[in-house]
Amino acid sequence: MTDRARATLLGAIAPVVWGTTYAVTTELLPPDRPMTAALLRAAPAGVLLLLLTRQIPPAGWWGRLVVLAVLNIGAFFPLLFLGAYRLPGGLAAVVGSAQPLIVAAVLLLAFRQSTPARQLLWAVLAVTGVGLAVFAGPVTVDALGITAALAGTASMATGVVLTRRWGLPPRMSGLAVTGWQLVLGAVVIAPLVPVLDTGPFVLDGPAIAGYTWLAVPGTTIAYAVWFSAGRRLPATSTAMLGALSPVVAALVGWVWLGQALSGVQSAGFALALVAALLGQTAAHRPAGTPRRPGGEPAGCPGRVPAAP
Repeated sequence: MTDRARATLLGAIAPVVWGTTYAVTTELLPPDRPMTAALLRAAPAGVLLLLLTRQIPPAGWWGRLVVLAVLNIGAFFPLLFLGAYRLPGGLAAVVGSAQPLIVAAVLLLAFRQSTPARQLLWAVLAVTGVGLAVFAGPVTVDALGITAALAGTASMATGVVLTRRWGLPPRMSGLAVTGWQLVLGAVVIAPLVPVLDTGPFVLDGPAIAGYTWLAVPGTTIAYAVWFSAGRRLPATSTAMLGALSPVVAALVGWVWLGQALSGVQSAGFALALVAALLGQTAAHRPAGTPRRPGGEPAGCPGRVPAAP
Protein backbone atom coordinates (compact mmCIF):
# COMPACT_ATOMS: atom_id res chain seq x y z
CA MET A 1 0.00 0.00 0.00
CA THR A 2 1.39 3.43 -0.95
CA ASP A 3 1.92 6.25 1.53
CA ARG A 4 -0.87 8.21 -0.11
CA ALA A 5 -3.30 5.29 0.14
CA ARG A 6 -2.48 4.90 3.83
CA ALA A 7 -2.97 8.62 4.41
CA THR A 8 -6.32 8.49 2.61
CA LEU A 9 -7.57 5.53 4.63
CA LEU A 10 -6.36 7.17 7.84
CA GLY A 11 -8.04 10.45 6.95
CA ALA A 12 -11.30 8.66 6.11
CA ILE A 13 -11.64 7.57 9.74
CA ALA A 14 -12.45 11.13 10.80
CA PRO A 15 -15.49 11.85 8.57
CA VAL A 16 -16.82 8.35 9.25
CA VAL A 17 -16.81 9.08 12.99
CA TRP A 18 -18.12 12.63 12.43
CA GLY A 19 -21.10 11.16 10.59
CA THR A 20 -22.47 10.20 14.01
CA THR A 21 -22.35 13.77 15.37
CA TYR A 22 -25.85 14.86 14.37
CA ALA A 23 -27.58 11.78 15.78
CA VAL A 24 -25.58 11.99 19.03
CA THR A 25 -26.37 15.70 19.36
CA THR A 26 -30.11 15.38 18.82
CA GLU A 27 -30.64 12.10 20.68
CA LEU A 28 -28.26 12.22 23.64
CA LEU A 29 -27.24 15.79 24.47
CA PRO A 30 -29.29 18.35 26.46
CA PRO A 31 -31.30 20.65 24.15
CA ASP A 32 -30.25 24.22 23.36
CA ARG A 33 -26.66 23.82 24.61
CA PRO A 34 -24.54 24.11 21.42
CA MET A 35 -21.65 26.00 23.05
CA THR A 36 -21.51 23.53 25.94
CA ALA A 37 -21.27 20.69 23.43
CA ALA A 38 -18.48 22.50 21.57
CA LEU A 39 -16.54 23.19 24.79
CA LEU A 40 -16.90 19.67 26.21
CA ARG A 41 -15.85 18.24 22.88
CA ALA A 42 -12.67 20.33 22.62
CA ALA A 43 -11.33 20.85 26.15
CA PRO A 44 -11.05 17.25 27.49
CA ALA A 45 -9.57 15.99 24.23
CA GLY A 46 -7.03 18.81 24.09
CA VAL A 47 -5.92 18.40 27.71
CA LEU A 48 -5.55 14.64 27.22
CA LEU A 49 -3.32 15.09 24.17
CA LEU A 50 -1.17 17.71 25.90
CA LEU A 51 -0.68 15.42 28.88
CA LEU A 52 0.33 12.57 26.56
CA THR A 53 2.74 14.59 24.40
CA ARG A 54 4.11 17.32 26.76
CA GLN A 55 5.54 19.42 23.93
CA ILE A 56 5.66 23.24 23.82
CA PRO A 57 5.38 25.05 20.47
CA PRO A 58 8.39 27.16 19.40
CA ALA A 59 7.97 30.91 19.88
CA GLY A 60 7.60 31.62 16.19
CA TRP A 61 4.68 29.21 15.82
CA TRP A 62 2.22 30.61 18.36
CA GLY A 63 0.59 32.95 15.85
CA ARG A 64 0.00 30.12 13.37
CA LEU A 65 -1.34 27.84 16.11
CA VAL A 66 -3.83 30.49 17.23
CA VAL A 67 -5.05 30.95 13.65
CA LEU A 68 -5.45 27.19 13.15
CA ALA A 69 -7.12 26.80 16.55
CA VAL A 70 -9.71 29.46 15.74
CA LEU A 71 -10.43 28.14 12.24
CA ASN A 72 -10.48 24.40 13.04
CA ILE A 73 -11.89 24.49 16.58
CA GLY A 74 -12.80 27.85 18.12
CA ALA A 75 -15.07 28.96 15.28
CA PHE A 76 -15.88 25.63 13.64
CA PHE A 77 -17.15 23.75 16.70
CA PRO A 78 -19.68 26.42 17.82
CA LEU A 79 -20.93 26.88 14.26
CA LEU A 80 -21.14 23.12 13.74
CA PHE A 81 -23.27 22.54 16.83
CA LEU A 82 -25.41 25.62 16.18
CA GLY A 83 -26.21 24.13 12.78
CA ALA A 84 -26.71 20.65 14.28
CA TYR A 85 -29.23 21.96 16.79
CA ARG A 86 -31.17 24.07 14.28
CA LEU A 87 -31.06 22.01 11.06
CA PRO A 88 -31.95 18.48 10.04
CA GLY A 89 -28.71 16.51 9.89
CA GLY A 90 -29.09 15.91 6.18
CA LEU A 91 -29.42 19.58 5.30
CA ALA A 92 -26.36 20.43 7.39
CA ALA A 93 -24.55 17.64 5.56
CA VAL A 94 -25.34 19.23 2.19
CA VAL A 95 -23.63 22.41 3.31
CA GLY A 96 -20.70 20.50 4.75
CA SER A 97 -20.21 18.47 1.60
CA ALA A 98 -19.42 21.71 -0.28
CA GLN A 99 -16.13 21.99 1.63
CA PRO A 100 -13.95 20.80 -1.32
CA LEU A 101 -15.36 23.60 -3.48
CA ILE A 102 -14.62 26.16 -0.77
CA VAL A 103 -11.10 24.75 -0.41
CA ALA A 104 -10.60 25.16 -4.17
CA ALA A 105 -11.82 28.77 -3.94
CA VAL A 106 -9.47 29.54 -1.03
CA LEU A 107 -6.52 28.02 -2.87
CA LEU A 108 -7.28 30.07 -5.98
CA LEU A 109 -8.05 33.41 -4.30
CA ALA A 110 -5.41 33.34 -1.56
CA PHE A 111 -2.57 31.38 -3.17
CA ARG A 112 -3.30 31.49 -6.92
CA GLN A 113 -3.27 27.69 -6.94
CA SER A 114 -5.77 26.00 -9.23
CA THR A 115 -7.49 22.68 -8.60
CA PRO A 116 -7.66 20.08 -11.40
CA ALA A 117 -10.96 20.24 -13.26
CA ARG A 118 -11.51 16.50 -12.85
CA GLN A 119 -11.30 16.81 -9.07
CA LEU A 120 -13.69 19.76 -9.09
CA LEU A 121 -16.13 17.68 -11.12
CA TRP A 122 -16.07 14.89 -8.51
CA ALA A 123 -16.59 17.50 -5.79
CA VAL A 124 -19.65 18.87 -7.59
CA LEU A 125 -21.01 15.35 -8.04
CA ALA A 126 -20.52 14.64 -4.33
CA VAL A 127 -22.54 17.76 -3.40
CA THR A 128 -25.14 16.80 -5.99
CA GLY A 129 -25.45 13.31 -4.54
CA VAL A 130 -25.91 14.56 -0.98
CA GLY A 131 -28.35 17.23 -2.15
CA LEU A 132 -30.34 14.68 -4.13
CA ALA A 133 -30.60 12.44 -1.07
CA VAL A 134 -31.66 15.24 1.27
CA PHE A 135 -34.07 17.16 -0.90
CA ALA A 136 -35.88 13.99 -1.93
CA GLY A 137 -37.56 14.12 1.49
CA PRO A 138 -39.17 16.87 3.57
CA VAL A 139 -36.73 19.62 4.53
CA THR A 140 -37.09 22.39 7.10
CA VAL A 141 -34.82 25.38 6.39
CA ASP A 142 -33.67 27.61 9.24
CA ALA A 143 -31.85 30.80 8.16
CA LEU A 144 -29.58 30.99 11.22
CA GLY A 145 -28.79 27.28 10.98
CA ILE A 146 -27.88 27.55 7.29
CA THR A 147 -25.70 30.61 7.94
CA ALA A 148 -23.90 28.82 10.78
CA ALA A 149 -23.35 25.69 8.68
CA LEU A 150 -21.95 27.73 5.76
CA ALA A 151 -19.66 29.75 8.01
CA GLY A 152 -18.46 26.61 9.77
CA THR A 153 -17.73 24.88 6.48
CA ALA A 154 -15.76 27.90 5.24
CA SER A 155 -13.80 28.07 8.51
CA MET A 156 -12.84 24.40 8.39
CA ALA A 157 -12.01 24.58 4.67
CA THR A 158 -9.57 27.43 5.31
CA GLY A 159 -8.08 25.46 8.20
CA VAL A 160 -7.56 22.46 5.90
CA VAL A 161 -5.64 24.62 3.42
CA LEU A 162 -3.40 26.20 6.07
CA THR A 163 -2.78 22.85 7.79
CA ARG A 164 -1.48 21.48 4.49
CA ARG A 165 0.68 24.51 3.71
CA TRP A 166 2.22 25.03 7.16
CA GLY A 167 2.93 21.42 8.11
CA LEU A 168 4.34 20.80 11.62
CA PRO A 169 6.44 23.03 13.88
CA PRO A 170 10.02 21.84 14.40
CA ARG A 171 10.37 18.99 16.89
CA MET A 172 6.63 18.70 17.51
CA SER A 173 4.38 15.73 16.78
CA GLY A 174 1.03 15.93 15.05
CA LEU A 175 -0.69 14.84 18.27
CA ALA A 176 0.86 17.74 20.19
CA VAL A 177 -0.19 20.27 17.56
CA THR A 178 -3.73 18.85 17.61
CA GLY A 179 -3.80 19.11 21.41
CA TRP A 180 -2.75 22.74 21.40
CA GLN A 181 -5.35 23.60 18.75
CA LEU A 182 -8.07 21.97 20.85
CA VAL A 183 -7.03 23.74 24.06
CA LEU A 184 -6.67 27.15 22.41
CA GLY A 185 -9.98 26.60 20.63
CA ALA A 186 -11.64 25.75 23.95
CA VAL A 187 -10.38 29.07 25.35
CA VAL A 188 -12.18 30.84 22.51
CA ILE A 189 -15.39 28.84 23.05
CA ALA A 190 -15.64 29.09 26.86
CA PRO A 191 -16.91 32.73 27.05
CA LEU A 192 -19.70 31.89 24.59
CA VAL A 193 -21.33 29.27 26.85
CA PRO A 194 -23.14 31.64 29.29
CA VAL A 195 -24.00 34.06 26.49
CA LEU A 196 -25.49 31.74 23.86
CA ASP A 197 -26.68 28.59 25.65
CA THR A 198 -30.26 28.85 26.90
CA GLY A 199 -31.29 25.30 27.81
CA PRO A 200 -30.77 23.62 31.20
CA PHE A 201 -27.51 21.71 31.61
CA VAL A 202 -28.47 18.13 32.41
CA LEU A 203 -25.61 15.67 32.87
CA ASP A 204 -27.50 12.37 32.91
CA GLY A 205 -26.40 9.00 31.52
CA PRO A 206 -27.19 9.71 27.85
CA ALA A 207 -25.51 13.12 28.04
CA ILE A 208 -22.34 11.65 29.59
CA ALA A 209 -22.25 8.98 26.88
CA GLY A 210 -22.79 11.60 24.16
CA TYR A 211 -20.14 14.02 25.41
CA THR A 212 -17.66 11.16 25.90
CA TRP A 213 -18.24 9.89 22.36
CA LEU A 214 -17.77 13.36 20.90
CA ALA A 215 -14.64 14.07 22.97
CA VAL A 216 -12.74 10.78 22.57
CA PRO A 217 -13.47 9.04 19.23
CA GLY A 218 -15.08 12.15 17.69
CA THR A 219 -12.26 14.55 18.58
CA THR A 220 -9.13 13.06 20.17
CA ILE A 221 -8.84 10.27 17.61
CA ALA A 222 -10.65 11.80 14.64
CA TYR A 223 -8.80 15.12 14.65
CA ALA A 224 -5.42 13.48 15.15
CA VAL A 225 -5.88 11.35 12.01
CA TRP A 226 -7.59 14.20 10.09
CA PHE A 227 -4.72 16.66 10.61
CA SER A 228 -2.21 13.90 9.91
CA ALA A 229 -3.89 13.20 6.55
CA GLY A 230 -4.22 16.92 5.91
CA ARG A 231 -0.44 17.34 6.07
CA ARG A 232 0.10 14.52 3.55
CA LEU A 233 -2.70 14.92 1.02
CA PRO A 234 -3.58 17.87 -1.20
CA ALA A 235 -6.13 20.08 0.56
CA THR A 236 -8.93 19.36 -1.91
CA SER A 237 -8.40 15.61 -1.56
CA THR A 238 -8.65 15.85 2.22
CA ALA A 239 -11.83 17.90 1.99
CA MET A 240 -13.33 15.39 -0.48
CA LEU A 241 -13.25 12.76 2.27
CA GLY A 242 -15.82 14.87 4.13
CA ALA A 243 -18.52 13.56 1.80
CA LEU A 244 -18.32 10.29 3.75
CA SER A 245 -19.96 12.00 6.76
CA PRO A 246 -23.46 12.36 5.29
CA VAL A 247 -23.31 8.78 4.02
CA VAL A 248 -22.52 7.54 7.53
CA ALA A 249 -25.13 9.92 8.98
CA ALA A 250 -27.73 8.32 6.72
CA LEU A 251 -26.68 4.82 7.79
CA VAL A 252 -26.82 5.85 11.46
CA GLY A 253 -30.29 7.30 10.95
CA TRP A 254 -31.42 4.10 9.25
CA VAL A 255 -29.93 1.68 11.80
CA TRP A 256 -30.29 3.67 15.04
CA LEU A 257 -33.24 5.99 14.48
CA GLY A 258 -35.27 3.82 12.10
CA GLN A 259 -35.29 6.46 9.36
CA ALA A 260 -36.27 4.95 6.00
CA LEU A 261 -34.38 5.84 2.82
CA SER A 262 -36.17 6.03 -0.51
CA GLY A 263 -34.64 4.76 -3.71
CA VAL A 264 -33.76 8.30 -4.79
CA GLN A 265 -32.09 9.03 -1.45
CA SER A 266 -30.10 5.80 -1.58
CA ALA A 267 -28.96 6.64 -5.11
CA GLY A 268 -27.93 10.12 -3.99
CA PHE A 269 -25.81 8.84 -1.13
CA ALA A 270 -24.28 6.20 -3.42
CA LEU A 271 -23.31 8.98 -5.85
CA ALA A 272 -21.75 10.98 -3.01
CA LEU A 273 -19.78 7.96 -1.82
CA VAL A 274 -18.49 7.09 -5.30
CA ALA A 275 -17.56 10.73 -6.00
CA ALA A 276 -15.68 11.03 -2.69
CA LEU A 277 -13.67 7.90 -3.43
CA LEU A 278 -12.96 8.60 -7.10
CA GLY A 279 -12.09 12.20 -6.25
CA GLN A 280 -9.01 10.80 -4.50
CA THR A 281 -7.71 9.44 -7.81
CA ALA A 282 -8.00 12.74 -9.68
CA ALA A 283 -4.79 14.45 -10.70
CA HIS A 284 -3.52 16.86 -8.09
CA ARG A 285 -1.14 18.86 -10.22
CA PRO A 286 -2.33 21.32 -12.86
CA ALA A 287 -0.84 20.75 -16.29
CA GLY A 288 2.48 22.52 -16.70
CA THR A 289 3.16 22.89 -12.97
CA PRO A 290 6.85 22.16 -12.34
CA ARG A 291 7.76 19.53 -9.77
CA ARG A 292 10.55 19.39 -7.27
CA PRO A 293 12.93 16.42 -7.59
CA GLY A 294 10.95 14.60 -4.91
CA GLY A 295 7.74 14.84 -6.95
CA GLU A 296 6.02 17.64 -4.99
CA PRO A 297 4.59 20.52 -7.04
CA ALA A 298 6.72 23.65 -6.77
CA GLY A 299 5.40 26.10 -4.21
CA CYS A 300 3.90 23.37 -2.00
CA PRO A 301 5.41 22.23 1.31
CA GLY A 302 7.11 18.86 1.43
CA ARG A 303 5.96 15.82 3.31
CA VAL A 304 6.24 15.80 7.07
CA PRO A 305 7.08 12.91 9.40
CA ALA A 306 4.24 10.74 10.58
CA ALA A 307 2.64 11.62 13.90
CA PRO A 308 3.53 9.01 16.50
